[in-house]
Amino acid sequence: MSKNQLQQLPSVSKVLLEVKSDTQLHINYITKIIKSEISRYRADAKAGKLKLKRNVIVHKILSEIDRLSKPSMKNIINGTGVVLHTGFGRAPLSKKVIANAAKTLEGYVNLEFDLDSGKRGERQNHINEMLSAICGSEKSLIVNNNAAAVLIALNTFAEGKDVIVSRGQEMEIGGSFRIPDVVRKSHCNLVEVGTTNRTHLIDYEKAITKNTGAILWAHTSNYVVKGFTKEVSLTELAYLTKKKRIPLVADLGSGALVDMARMGLPPEELVADVVKTGAYIITFSGDKLLGGPQSGLIVGKKKFVNAIHKNALYRTYRCDKWTIALMEETLRTYFSDDKVSSDNLSLKLLTASQNTLLKRGEKILTDIPKKKINDLGIALVESKVEAGSGSLPVETIPSAALQFKPKTMSVSKLAKAFRTGNTPVVGYTKGNTFYIDLKAVLPNQVSRLIQAIQDV
Repeated sequence: MSKNQLQQLPSVSKVLLEVKSDTQLHINYITKIIKSEISRYRADAKAGKLKLKRNVIVHKILSEIDRLSKPSMKNIINGTGVVLHTGFGRAPLSKKVIANAAKTLEGYVNLEFDLDSGKRGERQNHINEMLSAICGSEKSLIVNNNAAAVLIALNTFAEGKDVIVSRGQEMEIGGSFRIPDVVRKSHCNLVEVGTTNRTHLIDYEKAITKNTGAILWAHTSNYVVKGFTKEVSLTELAYLTKKKRIPLVADLGSGALVDMARMGLPPEELVADVVKTGAYIITFSGDKLLGGPQSGLIVGKKKFVNAIHKNALYRTYRCDKWTIALMEETLRTYFSDDKVSSDNLSLKLLTASQNTLLKRGEKILTDIPKKKINDLGIALVESKVEAGSGSLPVETIPSAALQFKPKTMSVSKLAKAFRTGNTPVVGYTKGNTFYIDLKAVLPNQVSRLIQAIQDV
């Protein structure tokens, strides 16, 4: 231990006196940062490794306070090619959708107030009619995510009872969300039928008892079983559950409101078509193919949706004014089964053609100095990407990417340089090559991407 090194450590009060008066942080948090930094330097001093003078230490602590005074959440450029990236907030929202919602939400709003009658209103009314009409359902409900939608539906109809699920649909999605776990957390008993690759209608029929509360059909959103397979259709299940008077809950996962095939994307079953099968309750995400904020949407027969709404758990899962306002604006981007406004940023990015992206890539290269292109080994290549978040599973979408093979630095250092720049750019590494895919790069971010490349 070096006593001289310990003497170089500043006091908390000394550093506090140097903090800028306009620093936008709570004094308790500033103090915590200072103590944490001093503790780190003290450990170095005790180990005899501290080589800095007091004034330099103070400067470094002040720099850390300045860094942490800026928002942790930053606007980034998504160069992974995954449009619905869970780590990046899934569905990106357009400036217009956000601006319209922000304009509405300034000050107070009629979230639960009926302006016509002057009495208390219902927050679900702001989107219920529109969503129900788009999906062709009798009623709809919005909660804070699809996991909550599935859980509250099962709890409503089968608490303390059996929920029948095909073994071929007991999947796990990102974040360790597992169908069997959700069933158990709903306070229901899981009853498995069929096998991993084949389940027949008779399997469901044999499993039904007086204690059956519901049948759950789950869309295998992130994998496909091929070969010798058999799956019971929702239409068949709906007929069976209607005959047996048992609720059928269909978890669609992504939930497409428009015909993906007509938009040049891999086909996905429409929510409206699933409603027509006769399923009592259908759940899906609001922040995947729909293109809205994080939420879980529940559509179906009025009697059953109302029952879910009355469940005591609903209050713990209900959405706030921001989510509802953003969802209302997102739903207004839909005009028909195959026509969507360009303000729906998710679908705009997903449907951008490879030719459009290649031209955009060529434009980027013309605006970058040749020396920089040579030093970073930049080339424009064709690529394939996935939609992300379990949407359009196993299918790939044609795209274009900027390929980097730097001469003067490692690929890992290049990737970090992009991530930590003034405008964070997150791409991906494959082999000894770094890529920035253009599929999820917003058109208005192109100039910032060019600058980010020049700054590396």
